[in-house]
Amino acid sequence: MFMGTYQHSLDTKNRLIIPAKFRNQLGESFVITRWMDHSLRAYTLEGWQDFSKKINALPETNSKARQFKRFVFGGALEVEFDKQGRINLSQTLRDYAKIEKNVTVFGLGDTTFELWSTEKWQAYEDETAENFDDIADGLEELGF
Repeated sequence: MFMGTYQHSLDTKNRLIIPAKFRNQLGESFVITRWMDHSLRAYTLEGWQDFSKKINALPETNSKARQFKRFVFGGALEVEFDKQGRINLSQTLRDYAKIEKNVTVFGLGDTTFELWSTEKWQAYEDETAENFDDIADGLEELGF
């Protein structure tokens, strides 16, 4: 399970160390794509296959479904680790997530984790902490 929050920095060749606890669950490669809130979402290969099936099941006649599918698949890359446990984070993904140097990596459960610009993550986390009680209250209507 992917959980916890980790702070890392890109090196001069735009390589990023993925936390060892995450690497142990990922195997030799995994998928990263653009996600909501100008973040990046990473999936195990198995998680990516499951998620891809859901996206491909969306109706082609729905314009929002087409946009979502194009955006997510168009930004997706399968990445592999080098011998030091680093990945190369593409310029396209860095630009989208506004990652310049510092990266926050945090787990989201069984098959996914996210990567954020540390500056953007800190602002998001501060806002979420301020409103956490209201956010939690709103989950009841979703069956939580």
